[in-house]
Amino acid sequence: MEPRPTPTRADFNRLYEAEFDYVWSTLRRLGISEANVEDVAHDVFITAWKKLADYDPTRPLRPWLFGIAYRVASDFRDRAWQKREVADAEPDSVDERPTPEGQLQTKQAKQLVLAALESIPMERRGVFVMHELEGHGIPQVAEVLSVPLNTAYSRLRLARRDFQQAVERLRGAS
Repeated sequence: MEPRPTPTRADFNRLYEAEFDYVWSTLRRLGISEANVEDVAHDVFITAWKKLADYDPTRPLRPWLFGIAYRVASDFRDRAWQKREVADAEPDSVDERPTPEGQLQTKQAKQLVLAALESIPMERRGVFVMHELEGHGIPQVAEVLSVPLNTAYSRLRLARRDFQQAVERLRGAS
C-alpha cells in the first residue's frame, strides 16, 4: 500500500475556505455563542490541520470535521472559566424576503431552535444535530462520535424528546 502524500498548506487553505461556513454553523448549533464562535472555529481548524495527514480522503469530509468540531466545542464548554451563555439569535443579515413580518418570523424560529438546542445535553445534542439537522445516518453519527450504535439511537430518541419539550416550553413562555 502506497503511503498518502503529506498534506500541504494549499490543501489546508482549500479545506479552510470550503468548510469555514459549515464549521461556523455547526459550532453555533452545538451551543457556542456568537461572541466565541470565531475563536472556537479556528481551534477546530488547528486540530484539523494537525490531523489532516490521518484523514482518509475516501470518507466524507464533513462528518470528520463535525467530529472535530463536536470535541472542540465540548472541551470549550467544559472549561471552568467558561460561563454558560444562552444562545441568542444570529446577527441580522440581509434577507431576500419581501416583508418585515417574514424576516421576524424567520428570526424568531432561529431563536427558538437555538434556545431549544441549548437545553439538550451536549452528548445528545451532537447526535441530534448530525442526524436531524445535517442528515447523517445514525451508524455514521455513532462512528464519528465514537459511541456504540445503540447508544447513538438512544441519545437521538432522548434528544428528540428533549427538543420537543423545550420547544413546547419556550412557545408556552412567549
